[in-house]
Amino acid sequence: MTIEVRNVMGRVAIAVHQDAPFSEIVATMRKYAVGAVTVIDRDRRPVGVVSQDDLLLKEIEPGNAFPAAFLTRTRRLDRRKAAGVRAGELMTAPAVTVTPGTPVRDAARLMHDRHVKQLPVIDPVTGRIAGTVHQADLLRVFERPEAELRDDIVSVVRDEIGLDPAPLEIGVADGVVTIAGEAERPSQISALLYAVRHVDGVVAVVSRLTCPPWQEEAVRLPLL
Repeated sequence: MTIEVRNVMGRVAIAVHQDAPFSEIVATMRKYAVGAVTVIDRDRRPVGVVSQDDLLLKEIEPGNAFPAAFLTRTRRLDRRKAAGVRAGELMTAPAVTVTPGTPVRDAARLMHDRHVKQLPVIDPVTGRIAGTVHQADLLRVFERPEAELRDDIVSVVRDEIGLDPAPLEIGVADGVVTIAGEAERPSQISALLYAVRHVDGVVAVVSRLTCPPWQEEAVRLPLL
């Protein structure tokens, strides 16, 4: 079973409107103890994000008199944000979003790649904000019950790899999966370990799998 954002997301949409003043943005961040807020338009569609870093440019770039022509693009953008007083002027755009049906794995990768700790969740039909998902929310995949995790692993072994899971010994403890038994081919072992490692909530996989001796010998012999 693929764990999706809908299974872990917060139902509170932490957002401010484009015309929200600086003080409202700060108050919203403090109220919800977050490092960023989504900026929405009048139809509640995300258009950008304001982070604490954006707000602190007020301290870093206050009235910088250095000629703009000599500044890098990033510094010019920082100066523009530092001069802003409302969310639409302070935000970074466009907003990076996910939907409730986005796999948790994809949301985690997106946060890592974009260096953000939370993402607005939008309705896939209307585009309106429906909630917020934080890095801490994604960590809930590692709290899955061991029986549920084992059921998913059994399904992977049977449906994706084509092995009968009955003869295999599959143990799960603290997210670590141990698999013992015999596979028909070495390639099945590699495929199985890869697939199990990608089950949501698995921390590591310990293999005690073997294959028939003649198959192991075939792997060592050079191909002619």
